[in-house]
Amino acid sequence: MNVPCTVISKSVSYAAFLICVFAALCVQSAQGQSSDTANSDVVQLKKQLAEMQAQMEQLRDQVRTLQEARKPSVRNATFAIPAATEPMPSEAATADAGVTTANVAAAPTPAAAPQTASTPTQAEQSLDVYGFAMVDAGYSFKSNDPTWFDVVRPGKLPSFPGQFGQNGNTYWSVRQSRFGVKGVQPTPWGDLKAVFEFDMFGVGKDAGVTTIRPRHYYGELGQFLAGQTNSAFMDIDVFPNTVEYWGPNGMVFLRNPQLRWMPIQGDTHLWIALEAPGQSGDQGLLSDRDPVQNVKARFRFPDLTGQYRYSGRLGYLQGSAIWRNVKLDDTLADAFNLNQSINGWGFSLSSLVKAKKDSLHLQYTVGNGIENYMNDAPFDVAPIPNPGNPTRPIKGKPLPMWSMVAYLDHSWSDKLTTSLGFSDLQIQNTSLQAANAYHEGQYSSINLLYAAFKNVMYGGEFQWGRRTNARDGFNSEDYRLQFSFKYTFNARVLGSK
Repeated sequence: MNVPCTVISKSVSYAAFLICVFAALCVQSAQGQSSDTANSDVVQLKKQLAEMQAQMEQLRDQVRTLQEARKPSVRNATFAIPAATEPMPSEAATADAGVTTANVAAAPTPAAAPQTASTPTQAEQSLDVYGFAMVDAGYSFKSNDPTWFDVVRPGKLPSFPGQFGQNGNTYWSVRQSRFGVKGVQPTPWGDLKAVFEFDMFGVGKDAGVTTIRPRHYYGELGQFLAGQTNSAFMDIDVFPNTVEYWGPNGMVFLRNPQLRWMPIQGDTHLWIALEAPGQSGDQGLLSDRDPVQNVKARFRFPDLTGQYRYSGRLGYLQGSAIWRNVKLDDTLADAFNLNQSINGWGFSLSSLVKAKKDSLHLQYTVGNGIENYMNDAPFDVAPIPNPGNPTRPIKGKPLPMWSMVAYLDHSWSDKLTTSLGFSDLQIQNTSLQAANAYHEGQYSSINLLYAAFKNVMYGGEFQWGRRTNARDGFNSEDYRLQFSFKYTFNARVLGSK
């Protein structure tokens, strides 16, 4: 460790002087001088020696002070648990990534969330580990798709009587449990943020399985973000303070691989993104026809998405938009030509209005062929008749849809909260879709949650879902009671708080 040259020089001089003093004393002692003058010299030298020793102690203290000042700051990992009422990313297609006392991840918010606010420049290097362990226990009074046993999704309710067996089912699940790591690394171009987060809620081929599921894997540097996180068409803050994992069916909810540009950052922000495409088609009544079976989807362009949010004292107002394109390629060499280019689009308006003890979550969305960006909707494209064209008797149509979410979060006290609300999504079906095709889904819930202290939450929730078919007049419902227990952690393992 380097110390100032003046301090070292003085230390060496004093040490040399002390050596000379001790040498003189030893010589005098050996010679047995006993004269009064010699004794006087010895006394004087001892006095000077004592003064020099005191000065040496002062110099040592100065050196220790300088050394401590130059040491890097090292702290033991400490635990800082976010308040139980802090929003945390939920799960649908995510995110947070969705946020509630239990259903929104205690995370980088976002980090947690996170993830939407600009990072201060020249921050010190840091690494945080966060997440929660959560168990859900409930009873479903009706029936639904057994691979989605622990959530309420109108799209997974029966489309005909007895499709999923008899009513009544008890369920337990730990699939909401979440783990994440987020870090900040200073670079010559600004602070690099990175997030790696997953939960245990299997989907797709792993539907119904407790297994690792990617949520947020992305890096952010300056105005640019690359990786998988919440779509720029989405507003995660619409997600209410519920414990049911999937959440309101009518909200825009998709975590998607993307490249995002953020020219305006902060509470008021502007984002523009290129995202991974992926529409889904319903072949409907023509599903067994060879010409239709040989039509393949091709995505030449990424989805273009964006959002602008204006924030004020009482909350924010956000507008989002999307444009997308899919090519239908007819791979069968016959008399028909079913090649087609289909465009999809959508607009969404959302807001969070804050009062002293209340937060009102609102969203309205409308569009064509954007169903896979919604929290619960099946198909984007379906066939329609194309009369007057013998070589193309049918064509694909992007399905029109609209949806809404209205939820109120109320705090009875610092520890006791309630969330209640309603959501709806409707699709305009085509005449060539099956009579029992999904037409409308509705969702509602109410809860009472208690945060015993800031890293422990538990509570109960009543949930309801309803599915309505396109043309056969059939509908199905589900009623549930769910009790959830959640234990949150957030530890900084590198850097200071």
